[in-house]
Amino acid sequence: MSFSALLQLGLACAIFVSAAASAKAWALAPALWRLALTLGLYTVGNLLMLRLVGLIGMATAFSLSAVVQLVAVNLVAVLVFGERVGLLDGAGLVLAVVAVALITLGPRLGG
Repeated sequence: MSFSALLQLGLACAIFVSAAASAKAWALAPALWRLALTLGLYTVGNLLMLRLVGLIGMATAFSLSAVVQLVAVNLVAVLVFGERVGLLDGAGLVLAVVAVALITLGPRLGG
C-alpha cells in the first residue's frame, strides 16, 4: 500500500470517528446543525472510501477502516463521553480486532 493511500485511509477513519462523535453529540442534544454536520462528515468519509476502494481494493480498504474505526470509536466513547465497556463487550472488541486482522492478513500469511 502506498504512503498516499495510507494517509487517505487515516483521513477517512478520522472523519468517520468525528462523524460518530458528532452523532453521539446530536443524540445527547439534538439540533439541526449537528445532524447536518454528522451527515456531511459521513458523506465525505464515504467518498474517500470510494477512492480507496479503487486504489487498494475493497477488501483491504474496508477491513482496515473497520478495525481502526472500531478501536478509535470505542476510545472516543469511553474517554470523551464517559461510556463504559463491560467485560463481555471488551472481549467482543478484542475478538473483532483479531477477526479483521485475520481477514486482512490471512491471505498474505497463508501463501
